[in-house]
Amino acid sequence: MAVWAEDEAGPYQTKPYPGAGWRPVGHPACQAHEYVRQGTAKMLTLFHPSDGRLRVKGVLQATNAVLHPWLKEQCMAILSTLPEPPILKAEPQAALWPRWQQGLTHPITLPEQLPPLRMLLVWDNLAGHLTADRVLWLIAHGIMPLYTPLGGSWLNMTESIQRIIVRRALDGQAPEIPQQIIHALEATAQHWNQEPTPFVWGGPRAARRQRSRQRRQVLGGSGACIHRVTRQRANLLDKWIRSNQTTH
Repeated sequence: MAVWAEDEAGPYQTKPYPGAGWRPVGHPACQAHEYVRQGTAKMLTLFHPSDGRLRVKGVLQATNAVLHPWLKEQCMAILSTLPEPPILKAEPQAALWPRWQQGLTHPITLPEQLPPLRMLLVWDNLAGHLTADRVLWLIAHGIMPLYTPLGGSWLNMTESIQRIIVRRALDGQAPEIPQQIIHALEATAQHWNQEPTPFVWGGPRAARRQRSRQRRQVLGGSGACIHRVTRQRANLLDKWIRSNQTTH
């Protein structure tokens, strides 16, 4: 089953952005000491973590009137590339949908007639993502929306790839109009897709963190840990007493 994640990033202002850039030796990039606000740009993103593929569109605003048509177009394009779902009976097919809502406080009210489940869509718990017409359209096309909990937007891996794209596109640049920001974001995403990097939760980094936690020593009487065993150190008063005893 395909798993895609969606998020909107921005706004990004028309201003100089700090950062390194590629320039000829002896000819550093020069930026103005002042700038004029000429508007902002945002980025709509669909991310496929298993292979790193990315779908990006730069926009001036990310309202529902802009987001929903773009999302519908991209979802239809993704579904057209997926293999046909296996033919199952009605009851086993309907049982696949509630499985992804187990443990939720407010599960989605699913319709009685459910199509084959073909795709999972992870996105934030925003008001524009909860509209009835949008949710019903996704379900009618075999897409199950999964909402990240409040305060848990970091569970959406799209935010991670957005930070990478924005740094590569805007660091060291000084866009003067929003269209330059849009062009930089979309061009960077195209170059990323030429050799995408798959994203995996956990992996070697999580294993290193686990080993590091195991190497720490717990401090007695508290929940804190230290990285190494500390030696008992005498305070200044003990040192003064010992020095006097040695002298006399």
